[in-house]
Amino acid sequence: MYPSKHPDAVLEFEEYVRIRQDGLLRSARRLVGDPLDAQDLLQIALLRTYRQWEHIADKRLADAYLRRVMINTRTEWWRARKLEEVPTAHIPESSVKDSSDQHADRALLTEVLQSLAPKQRSVVVLRHCEQMTTDETAATLGMAAGTVKSTLHRALARLRQELERSYP
Repeated sequence: MYPSKHPDAVLEFEEYVRIRQDGLLRSARRLVGDPLDAQDLLQIALLRTYRQWEHIADKRLADAYLRRVMINTRTEWWRARKLEEVPTAHIPESSVKDSSDQHADRALLTEVLQSLAPKQRSVVVLRHCEQMTTDETAATLGMAAGTVKSTLHRALARLRQELERSYP
């Protein structure tokens, strides 16, 4: 059972979700790639945020709070999946069903982003996809601005390597 919410808080949260849901879903898609997983990720993050809604004093920071919840949830999933993976001698080839260049580029970018560690992927998504500043990214992820810069530098170098491997 969830704590009882003041009716105004419930309405305020519903309004927030109504206004921000498209942008938040885009953020979730950038974090996990698969559209259905992104919807699940957003729903879980919204539920967890709703539980804490009355404790978020500055509602202008709700996006940052919710993104942090999504990142933490995605990390939980990644850790759980990592434990379930079984090594195999043959890696199946991935293919892009849609032959359009845009879809192929997006699929490649999603695949390459998945090769990054969760912390690196979070920094890349927030800095480049969400267009957050270094300081905003640092605040959202709870790390120093210098750590964001060095993590981004290493992540972009890794992305370049992966892209060169995909497009020699």
